Amino acid sequence: MKLSEKTEQRNLVITTKGEPEITLDNIEVAQFVYLLLHNEKIGQVIDTITSKVVLILGRFTPERKKVLDALRNELRNCNYLPVVFDFEKPVGQTTDETITLLARMARFVIADITDAKSVLQELRGIVPALPSVAVQPLILVPQEEPGMFDFFRKYPWVIQAHRYDSEQQLMTDLEERVIRQAEAKVLELRGPQPG
Repeated sequence: MKLSEKTEQRNLVITTKGEPEITLDNIEVAQFVYLLLHNEKIGQVIDTITSKVVLILGRFTPERKKVLDALRNELRNCNYLPVVFDFEKPVGQTTDETITLLARMARFVIADITDAKSVLQELRGIVPALPSVAVQPLILVPQEEPGMFDFFRKYPWVIQAHRYDSEQQLMTDLEERVIRQAEAKVLELRGPQPG
């Protein structure tokens, strides 16, 4: 299909006769919505994303990246689909927009606020806007929460920061003291999921 500025894209009907009529004004969006409605596998993919994706935020200095990579590997072992934001920003979107989009798809967010710099800015874009997304902060002992972190404490979907003293301890605590806390908050925010 070849489209130009002159192509009329209004009132595109994506349902068949006898079904409630759904109309859209953009062919690409119409194709996507049609797939969502009529392709069972697309629905399963979206269900998988929203039930298993965990967004991991943190600093990418060599020592911090090592912890984030270990966290990602352990989340995989726990049957999650970890997403680490460690790539060039896409054309047409700011980094904050990309992170917020990823957070919208996530079951919960794990944010390592150790040596926090950009992580606080990323959280500022996520936390106020997404009350159904639990955020589990982590911080390496003996560091203290950054002064600006008190802004996030007022949001009930931000869980108390889990303190850890080594990568090994974090991996040991992950299921019991990080994932379990995040899952409890997800259930509190969204309610039990059917099936």
